[in-house]
Amino acid sequence: MPRRIEPAADVVRRVATTATALPEAYEEDAWTGVRWRIRTKTFAHVMVAQEGYESAYRDITGDPTPRTVLTFHSVDDELLALTHAGLPFYKPPWSGSIVGLVLDDGTDWDEVAELVTDSYRLCAPKFLVRRLDG
Repeated sequence: MPRRIEPAADVVRRVATTATALPEAYEEDAWTGVRWRIRTKTFAHVMVAQEGYESAYRDITGDPTPRTVLTFHSVDDELLALTHAGLPFYKPPWSGSIVGLVLDDGTDWDEVAELVTDSYRLCAPKFLVRRLDG
């Protein structure tokens, strides 16, 4: 099995800037890559999809090229819009509310910040969400 590729530090930092600013959110190493959690729920996860490891991105696209991806939660109209938009968005099969996003040179980092914050809102206790709405 090939050595696991870790996501680039600048990508992790960009996601972390938003994720760790959210009430009681924390960062930790995941089984691969880095994830951000509130309590026991992961609301954002950055990893590299690569050959030799299971990958929803590769299974869906057939692309064996290593790609840095972000997974996050979404619901309702936004979930439908994102999962039907096509790449850079894709729909992993393991959860009805998870969306994947390929992170590359064309990534809109303002959109990433909004998606990560929305995902947090779906996972966090209501009293913490109210703190965001202040």
